[in-house]
Amino acid sequence: MTQRFRVFLFVLIPVVVILDQWTKWLVLNEPRFNALNCLDRTQRCGQIEISGIFDLSMVWNRGISFGIGQSEGVMRWVLVALTIGIAIGFAVWLFRVGRHWTGLALALVVGGAIGNVIDRVMFGAVVDFLDFSGIWRPYFFNYVFNVADAAISVGAVLLFVDQFLMSRSEDTAGTDVDK
Repeated sequence: MTQRFRVFLFVLIPVVVILDQWTKWLVLNEPRFNALNCLDRTQRCGQIEISGIFDLSMVWNRGISFGIGQSEGVMRWVLVALTIGIAIGFAVWLFRVGRHWTGLALALVVGGAIGNVIDRVMFGAVVDFLDFSGIWRPYFFNYVFNVADAAISVGAVLLFVDQFLMSRSEDTAGTDVDK
């Protein structure tokens, strides 16, 4: 991997964080979402209907992903520490990585993790607002996420493909050459 691409990856991390925090700032400052008032769960969060499959819906996610593992109190800080630990581990891996796709995946995951940690530290929950639940309504599945979640998900898929599928094809290519 070239030094130029490595610099790009380390620039990508704050770009993801800034884009994530900017979009969340827009949501938090839009009165129709009632975002800060619904943080304590005594009031409903707002929604802006866009189409049958996509809306903007304010949701405070106190869990890990898609509302799994709701955590408050001391568990909030355990989740913050765990997320920071994973982000640091991935950043160290990023310093050492030689493969472009692995580097891109790691940068996206680190940027997304930092974006969500900022929310969790500031509010005790993460701002989710991109609502594709309309696709899943027949299955009673709510799919509301944010830019950081999207970066983490894309990064995780890229990492899986790169580590398990691309590395196998390289191993196979290498063995063919050796034969």
